[in-house]
Amino acid sequence: MSTDTHAAGAHDHHHDDGHAHSTFSGYMLGFVLSVVLTAIPFWLVMSGTLPSKQITALVIMAFAVVQIVVHMIYFLHMNTKSENGWSMMALIFTIVMVVIALSGSLWVMNHLNSNMMPIHEMTGMK
Repeated sequence: MSTDTHAAGAHDHHHDDGHAHSTFSGYMLGFVLSVVLTAIPFWLVMSGTLPSKQITALVIMAFAVVQIVVHMIYFLHMNTKSENGWSMMALIFTIVMVVIALSGSLWVMNHLNSNMMPIHEMTGMK
């Protein structure tokens, strides 16, 4: 490589390298969204505003999925343009895995509760 070609390329610091970049305001927006998406489910559980535990659990699961997507977009810089769209495929894969993990966890907890807590012990009957 000649020195003229290398010198001309050395001053080009603003090239598109295929990666998403963020600014301070982007990080702060992600942080604020993360705090809000954490505080709302905490408040829902502590105040008991929703009529049933099942609805509360579903709402908290929805907030968890949204928060994971927020983290992936604002902190991992995933979008449709970077890395020829493979970031979007990673996002779709992550959403599918999170839904499987959350629904599986709730299913296991439900069956543990029904199998480990016999009805006669919960009602005081012998």
